[in-house]
Amino acid sequence: MIMAHNEKTLNNQVKDEIVISTAMRQAVTDIKTAILQGQYEAAKGVTRIQLAVYFGIGKYVSQHTRQGVWGTGALDIISKQLRRELPGLRGYSATQLKNMRKFYENWQMLDANSAIAIVELGKEQQIDIYHALQIPNIKDFPVEDFFRLPFTHHIRIIEGTKDIKERYYYIHRVIEENVAADNVISFIKANPYNGRDLMPSNFQRTIPDATTMRKAVMMFKDSYLLDYINVEEIGLRDSIDVDKRVVEKEIVNKAKNFIMTLGRDFAFMGNQQLLEVYGVEHFPDLLFFNRELNAMVVIELKTGEFKTTYLGQLMGYLTILDEKIRKAHENPSVGIVLCKSANREYVEFMIRDYSKPMGVATYKTADEMPERLRKALPNFEELKLLL
Repeated sequence: MIMAHNEKTLNNQVKDEIVISTAMRQAVTDIKTAILQGQYEAAKGVTRIQLAVYFGIGKYVSQHTRQGVWGTGALDIISKQLRRELPGLRGYSATQLKNMRKFYENWQMLDANSAIAIVELGKEQQIDIYHALQIPNIKDFPVEDFFRLPFTHHIRIIEGTKDIKERYYYIHRVIEENVAADNVISFIKANPYNGRDLMPSNFQRTIPDATTMRKAVMMFKDSYLLDYINVEEIGLRDSIDVDKRVVEKEIVNKAKNFIMTLGRDFAFMGNQQLLEVYGVEHFPDLLFFNRELNAMVVIELKTGEFKTTYLGQLMGYLTILDEKIRKAHENPSVGIVLCKSANREYVEFMIRDYSKPMGVATYKTADEMPERLRKALPNFEELKLLL
């Protein structure tokens, strides 16, 4: 009886191995068919078909692995057999098959009809590359950029993001700026999407070079704390008495502090520098050169709320700088309005049609710090004693 039991157990093991082997062979056949169909369609010039193939295979793999149809190591077996049957095949390693699964599972919303792509598991199985990936009517979905983006870039964006809107944003930005696959993760880590503190500007429309544009977008903040300018220290108790000449004078006196506030690679060129054209004199408040942008940066100071007339004034300065001062090897000049307050949405609406690179930022001085922070700091007299 013991021998009979052992023989029965052995037969069951052999039967299980045959079932698994058959399942693997079927999977290889299905995936190979999808690959060959994709190659045929790609040869006809169907540019979106490669992503559809990966999406369909990803769904196939997802449904078979997540529901326990295949055992451990199945993807390795399938990958090796695919390479045997399709010599020279690239891009279908076990890791790549997992990435296809990831691609499908993260864009499952694009599976217009799950019943079409794979027939009921356990019966005739099929990957339909023609219907698996459909773009439904989704608001703000970047359809064109989605299909232009290579698969590896898609995986990097999936790995680097969680929010769907953020994913839309990076699909567009990566295509727009032609970011290499190896640089996508570092691009996302720079966090331009969450750059809510970045200055509203028209840089994306006015700076044609994508690299320079991104540098400019990331360089300037929405608001600056000029905490080294203290109206009490300069004898003005009421902030209403502070005009732009006072702020400008303090910035010039403490140019190093201001440059450190702006960021790296700024060089101070001067203040109230004469710009003359056709006998008309202009005096922009502050002029810098930025080595990273390879461009002059003119800053116009305003003590009140943002007004659209400031943009016209700045446009004039930039025109003179670019046509009369800029050297041949330098990029077009950048203009910044630095004012006490601004409605961000209003600025973005009004600045968009100006043809030169401009942005609007706000500033606060030390006396405008929150009361709890001011109390936590020593007053000016105490600070002088400490020094």
